[in-house]
Parts: sequence; structure tokens; C-alpha cells
Amino acid sequence: MSRLHVVSGKGGTGKTTVAAALALALATEGRRTLLVEVEGRQGIAQLFETEALPYEERKIAVGPASEGASPWGSPRTEAAGEPSRGGGGRRAGGEVHALAIDAERALLDYLQMFYKLGSAGRALKKLGAIDFATTIAPGLRDVLLTGKACEAVRRKDKSGKFVYDAVVMDAPPTGRITRFLNVNDEVAGLAKIGPIHNQAQAVMRVLKSPETAVHLVTLLEEMPVQETADGVAELRAAGIPVGGVVINMTRPALLDNGDLDIAARGARTGVAKALSEAGLGGARRGGLADRLIDPLLEQAREHAERVELERAEYAELSAIGLPTYELELLPEGVDLAGLYHLARDLRKQGPI
Repeated sequence: MSRLHVVSGKGGTGKTTVAAALALALATEGRRTLLVEVEGRQGIAQLFETEALPYEERKIAVGPASEGASPWGSPRTEAAGEPSRGGGGRRAGGEVHALAIDAERALLDYLQMFYKLGSAGRALKKLGAIDFATTIAPGLRDVLLTGKACEAVRRKDKSGKFVYDAVVMDAPPTGRITRFLNVNDEVAGLAKIGPIHNQAQAVMRVLKSPETAVHLVTLLEEMPVQETADGVAELRAAGIPVGGVVINMTRPALLDNGDLDIAARGARTGVAKALSEAGLGGARRGGLADRLIDPLLEQAREHAERVELERAEYAELSAIGLPTYELELLPEGVDLAGLYHLARDLRKQGPI
């Protein structure tokens, strides 16, 4: 099973929400998960309804219990660090920790690790050398960001056990994900030998190993699906392992196939009679039931067209040949309770 889960997706597909739900889903039965943010948007803090994340690993939630009559308990209580308790042989959830990686702080850590700069590193920050370094060598920025996540994947405690059972990275959008992860090529012209080269090589060993899986989040719409297909092709060409495709914000078909066919044709036969039998006025021409037909058929046609388009996009995704997972649209939006709901759905469809 992969230990580093990289989550990407076209903007607007909900990749941060899916990354957060995945971290919760993985934090069961005492497991510890680290949820990493690399874009500086503080999206994780907003989802978990907590203050802005500092540059340090901080516990932000308790994962759901794995069994019992009500295994998900009260999300707000659990997120506060109090796992719910109950019968049914429930096993307590694990922990979700979070980290917002800052490239500047990561560079200072890097310089301290390899060059023991101490106070000189703080002086460099004041002089603006950090911005200068990451501007002239943008690949270095990606090495620092991915390197911090890969270090967490490999980190062990004094007993030799991994500190985290899984690390989930909320990564850049699909259009930039391959370049972001393929840091070896990015720094090839920057350093052939030395600490930077060695760091990039160490990162790539993790990113191209079975420990890693890149999951792409999409909607059943033409542009996100096409970008997903392109992203998968680019990742495969770069030798980076691809995990699965998460189809987010799905909506159920409200009509069966026969009714969808009728709606698509705009048939009026029997509709007035059915409305009349439901107590919505007489079926005669010009009656209440008759006046309701056209608006209802228009909505039905639109629904039928949407279902047809979504089925076509789903077929495109299926042709990619990856496992697919579906998360439903939450009408009220995604709050903390919604995250636990999505985490439950992911676990039902797992493993991911």
C-alpha cells in the first residue's frame, strides 16, 4: 500500500477537499496521517475550521472509528481531539496532523541541515537571499517542497517505526503536477553533484517508488476529464506512479433509462394524465396539468442531456484504465461534518 498519496486536479474540482477527506479516511484504527499543503493557500485550515497552519506539524483532527453502529461519531467532537466512544466493537480512529510547507522556511532548514548556517541563515532571510535563490532556480523550490513531504514519509521514531502511516499531499493542479514532482529533471542543470543533487535524487527515489501514488481529482465535465487524461499520460511518461481517479461532486440520475429516453424526446403522451392522477388538475387541454407539461419536460430534457454527457465523460475516464472512486455532491457545501462523510465514502470504495 502506498504511503505517500499525492492529490492533484484541475482548479475547481475540489482537490483540497478530496485530499483532506483521504487523510481522514486513512487515519483509522490508530493510524497517523500527515496532510501536507504546498501552495500556501491555507485551504486545509479552512476545511478543518482551525487557525492558519504554521510551519510545523500540528494535530488537527482525530480519524473516524472503524466499526460500530455509528462509526463516524460527532465530527466536531472528534476533530477537537476527543474520539467518540460507543459499542459494537469500535476501534478508535487515528490522528490527522497537518503541515503547511513554506519554501523559504524549508530552504533555511535545508541550509542548516547541510551547512550549519545557524544565525547566518536568518541573516540570509533578511537580505532576501531566499527569494533570490528560488527565483533564479525555480526547480529548487519544488525540491524543497517535495523533499519535506518525502522526509516525513521516511521518518522513523527511536523504536524504528514510521512516525506516519501515510502522508497525503495537497499538490499543485494537474497542469503543473508532472513538472512539480519530476524534480530530478528540474535540477539537472542546476547541480550535477553535491547536497542539492543528492537531495533531488533521494526525493525521486520516493516519488518513483511503489510507496507513492498520484491521485487525480476530476468532475464529469469535458475540460477536467481531458486534463485528467493528459495528466495521467504525462505522469506515466515521467515514470511517476499513478494511483486512481476520484470523480468528485457526482449527482444521481433522477430518472431511469426509459424515462430519460422519453425526456430526451420531449414526449407529452401520458404526462398530463399522470399529473392529473397525482391531483394536479384535469388533463384537458389548457388545464393546470397541461400547463405544467412544458416546464417539466424542459427540465427533464436538460437532466437527460446532462446524464448523457456525464456518461460519455465517464466512459473516457474508464478508458484510462485506472481505479475510479466517486464522491457525491454535498448540497450544503463541505464543512467538517461533510469531510467525515466523504472520508466514509472513500473507505467504502477503498483501498485507495
